[in-house]
Amino acid sequence: MSTSRKNYDVVIIGAGVVGCAIARELSRYHIDIAVLEKEADVGWGISCRNSGVVHAGFNYEPGTLRAQLCVEGNKTFNELCLELDVPYKKIGKFVVAFKKEEITELKRLKKQGEENGVEDLQIVGTDELKRMEPNIQGLAALHSPNTAITSPYGLTIALAENALKNGTAFFLNTEVTAIKKNNSVFRITTPKKTFTSAYVINSAGLFSDRISRMAGAEKYRIYPCRGEYFILDKNTSKLVNHLVYPVPKAGYGGLGVHITPTVDGNILLGPSNEYIKNKGNLSSTSKVMKMLVSESRDFLPLVSNRDIIRSYSGIRSKQAPSSEGGFWDFTIGESRMVENFINLIGIESPGLTAAQTIAQKVVKIINKKEKLKISSKFNPFRKGILRFEAQSEDVKKSLIKEDPDYGEIICRCEKVTKKEILEAIHNPLGARDLISIKYRSRAMMGRCQGGYCLTRIIELLKEKFHLDPRDITLKGNHSSLLTGYRSNEVKIS
Repeated sequence: MSTSRKNYDVVIIGAGVVGCAIARELSRYHIDIAVLEKEADVGWGISCRNSGVVHAGFNYEPGTLRAQLCVEGNKTFNELCLELDVPYKKIGKFVVAFKKEEITELKRLKKQGEENGVEDLQIVGTDELKRMEPNIQGLAALHSPNTAITSPYGLTIALAENALKNGTAFFLNTEVTAIKKNNSVFRITTPKKTFTSAYVINSAGLFSDRISRMAGAEKYRIYPCRGEYFILDKNTSKLVNHLVYPVPKAGYGGLGVHITPTVDGNILLGPSNEYIKNKGNLSSTSKVMKMLVSESRDFLPLVSNRDIIRSYSGIRSKQAPSSEGGFWDFTIGESRMVENFINLIGIESPGLTAAQTIAQKVVKIINKKEKLKISSKFNPFRKGILRFEAQSEDVKKSLIKEDPDYGEIICRCEKVTKKEILEAIHNPLGARDLISIKYRSRAMMGRCQGGYCLTRIIELLKEKFHLDPRDITLKGNHSSLLTGYRSNEVKIS
């Protein structure tokens, strides 16, 4: 969604989960905010391609921002999800040791977590692990009952919609190409228009190093580190009850290949850990895919290739180079070189968990200088799309009676109705690419991956917006799925 205005108090570059959280937090005040995003929708970068885990905070070094903001974020995450109508499940987590020497690392993690303020950590033996996770093999495990799961793309969308409702302007398909500061005013150039603002917040994720240099601020470097995943069919949902992780390896860029139940009923296997050169390389590779299955079977032998319905990958924005590995602390603060330019660098895991607490920290930086005034009109609540399949039979009958579109199933795998698809198409941000509809409705996310519902969704877009099917894109720019007509039928390339 865009507006004709171009002069703002604050411009946020990047509409990932952290950028959208900052926008929402700032919208509590009397302040004019714009969010600039180079993609055709919010959350298409790092934010939609992670495990969706709400971390407890025991993996991070005491005294770091990562640890502090993660623990604080975990404690308030449920309340945030309730306000924004986003799914949240506190299912707990096991870090499983396979060798006796790994039990020492479990004890270290427990002690580190307790120093960070993580509550209720407990090391359990084989019998207790088997009682709580009958299908998991291991000698012992660290149990973290306060680890949870959410929908990463659902949260990002909800934060953006709530910020929009509270007055924030979103400019999608708006890539920043230059930043100049004249006196106290920033001029942010994009192919569409030039924006001016008193503050710029760099929340560009993988490209935050580029944005910082563009503004004449510090010369950071972000190293892209790819993690590949498998998605398992929902018929595997009973295989595990908790998140299941291996003991992390020293110097490893991630937390290891883990088994992650999702709020939607699927299970994720992954991610891998591979430093790459190209920040846009989201490939899935056969070598890594075989490794994911092999390592997952170490503690869950029941994993089968037949259960895999899709692969995908995400990229971590790491400050630590491949020669060092591991994790560096978050960099959050005003540039020492450019006043009123606020950098967020290296926001990888637990960035999702800490999104709101990171946002609050950024607001404090601005508030200390500007003495922001709270808006009495701020509304923290947002209502998402009603999930028809989750309702009782009586409620379903009532909904169909009120609106017959609830009675037509468009996506058979996920049981998504025409009404839900239409609400996704008419979303407040105005994003209408197929991936935007997918993330809002869960259509095209089931076993057939859109084999049944894709053409029906295209027909709805054609009908409601009089779009030529050749102009309907998967993910903006040059991602058209359809090439033309043959015998009065759409030809799918």
